Amino acid sequence: MEGPERPPGDGFLLDGDLSVRASGSAIAFGAARTVNLHTRQSTAGAPVRLDLRPVHVAGREPLLGELRDRLAKPRGVSTVALTGLGGVGKTTVALEYAHRHVDDYEVVWFFHAEHATTLLSQFHELAQLLGVAEDGDPVAAVHGALGRRTEPWLLVFDNLPGHAAAGTWLPAKGTGHVLVTTQDGHWPATQAIEVPTIGVDAAAGFLMDRTGSADESSARAVATALGLLPLALSQAAAFCETTGRTLDEYQALLASDRAELLKRGAPVSHAPLTATWSLAIGELEANSPGSVTLLRIAAYLAPEEIPFRLLFGGYPVLPDSGLDPDILKQVRDLCTQSFALDDAVSGLRRHSLIGPPSKTFGVHRLVQAVTCDGLGRAGQLWRDMAAALVEAAVPYETKMRSSWDVCRLLLPHIQTVADPLGDPMWRMSDFLGASGDYATARVQWQVIVEASTKHSGPEHPRTLEALSNVAFATVHAGDALSARDQFATLAPIVERVWGAESLNALAAKSNLANAIGQAGEPVAARDMCKELVSVYEAVAGATYPYALTVRADLAHWTGQAGNAPAAREMYVKLLPIRTEILGDEHPSILSDRAGLAYWTGRAGDAETARDMLTELLPIQAEVLGAEHPFTLNTLSTLAEWLGKSGDAAAARDLLMWLLPIRERVSGPDHPKSARDERRLAYWTKKAKRS
Repeated sequence: MEGPERPPGDGFLLDGDLSVRASGSAIAFGAARTVNLHTRQSTAGAPVRLDLRPVHVAGREPLLGELRDRLAKPRGVSTVALTGLGGVGKTTVALEYAHRHVDDYEVVWFFHAEHATTLLSQFHELAQLLGVAEDGDPVAAVHGALGRRTEPWLLVFDNLPGHAAAGTWLPAKGTGHVLVTTQDGHWPATQAIEVPTIGVDAAAGFLMDRTGSADESSARAVATALGLLPLALSQAAAFCETTGRTLDEYQALLASDRAELLKRGAPVSHAPLTATWSLAIGELEANSPGSVTLLRIAAYLAPEEIPFRLLFGGYPVLPDSGLDPDILKQVRDLCTQSFALDDAVSGLRRHSLIGPPSKTFGVHRLVQAVTCDGLGRAGQLWRDMAAALVEAAVPYETKMRSSWDVCRLLLPHIQTVADPLGDPMWRMSDFLGASGDYATARVQWQVIVEASTKHSGPEHPRTLEALSNVAFATVHAGDALSARDQFATLAPIVERVWGAESLNALAAKSNLANAIGQAGEPVAARDMCKELVSVYEAVAGATYPYALTVRADLAHWTGQAGNAPAAREMYVKLLPIRTEILGDEHPSILSDRAGLAYWTGRAGDAETARDMLTELLPIQAEVLGAEHPFTLNTLSTLAEWLGKSGDAAAARDLLMWLLPIRERVSGPDHPKSARDERRLAYWTKKAKRS
């Protein structure tokens, strides 16, 4: 585990004649002789009061280093507030820091700061040890004594209720450091450090160390399920230690009886997580009911990046029936009353029940769990409302790039709570394909397929359409062979359901033709497309949009089958017709322009191909995005024609820049990544020879 080595046990050593005061687990002393607390050497009149040093400190080295750097800045009294959710380990960090650096200070004093009366008595105690007259105000006496000292001092205020009360207790003058722990997220940013959860490696190691287990897999699973929260990890370890349960058994109990399990295993010095957060929620119910409404909705969403202003902004269009009237009124109030949403967010932040808010906020998964558990059977009503809010926020035109930022914010919440058969889920899946995230689109369409199959049957039109979209995403995700097989299975079913010459059946055959070509059979793809063009024109007319799409497919596979000049001429004839119907900046038109440039180059005119792609790129980047797979394809093709126009070094440099982006966007194993890697190797060799 991280942290310096310490003597075994939690004891302390005292030498000589010494007056000792004990308060709970804390020790206060002021002595005329040498005193040792672990590694502390104190001289006469140097008061030190610290709770016992934490035995286990895992994953906190970076935070302790940042804390030291922040306090060390020379600016009179240096104050740092460790803020964060109850149970995140603020007190452990503060105590570990104080024990590590106890020799750096003349005075070190740890205050239990939850209650004003207790805090006042601790100031009285410190004033006596400092030997200063109180005149009825021990706080002022201590502040004055510390302000006159030239040697550094450290005051720790543990669990101070809020920043508003800090001015009463924190000294303003002197050469000392003040360290505060608090759940109040409203602390000034210049002084605050938000204490995060610990990493999964440190969390799993902590569980294994505490329980003596060698089951790393279960340790990591438990740590992840507990959201890497230190107090929750400590409770889990204590429960296993005292009951003989294994980490694997604890994981199963979390799944089957989470609410009761989280009440158990808390250290003697700390209330269980459920009690800690229930107190905060109870205070909010009395003083900020809008905060509780917001928290209950957030409890059913994905824990990260909750777009609260998007969900509650304006007057969301919610169903007229099926939602609980009382909950609906609470939500309407948040949406429509001036500053209601701001006040709700502020209340949650005051208790660090949410992370620092911007356009979004995060909620720890265990806070969500405790909130849901506390709702009992009413939880389903709140979940329904959360789903309705998320679904109402999904843009209608999700294939347009202007909606993609909103869609990305909503995606994890749609995946968490939305109806898989609902239109919003369908539109979000469309967004994934249009934006180029084919791997996620494939997974999402498969979820819809399974739900639709269960609800409506395997040959229902929506099921078949979703299956087609799975296969479409599969081919673009780089698995052409699987996509070919999927389309081959689907095409005869579609033909049987809708008829051999139905538009749906023709679309299924067209998709199959493209998948066959992608799988390495361009001649077969060309021949299928040629036949389909005739059927489409007979059934729907020569200018029917999908008939023109198949013409574009035919041009592509004609080139891939070895006839680049013919492919170029097909694009030349097709492009103005499609442009008139779809518009200059439709993604299909941009694809056609890229195809025309490519086959122009393949037909022997590299310079024209280069110039056409150079003109196309900024438009494509604007319409689809600079990192859309189609834009990356155009960049890769431009590199090819740059090289073949005589500038091998430019081709090499462009591919060197492109390849890591391609691998990040499409994956290192995607065929397009492999192709770009081959192109880079080729033009690197060419550039060396030139």
